[in-house]
Amino acid sequence: MGGGKAKEAGLSDREELILKVTKEIMVKFIEIGRISTSNFEDTFKLVNDTVRQSLKP
Repeated sequence: MGGGKAKEAGLSDREELILKVTKEIMVKFIEIGRISTSNFEDTFKLVNDTVRQSLKP
């Protein structure tokens, strides 16, 4: 994985991957109008938890 802010924050490669995947999904949801600022936080948590579950070893 690349360096950047995630590495400066001390995130593991796995945590960095989870955040990147979550971000990409959230960006797509924003682009298609699926989420708004009023439900962003709840949706982010749900997406992040789902990504996290899908990457369990």
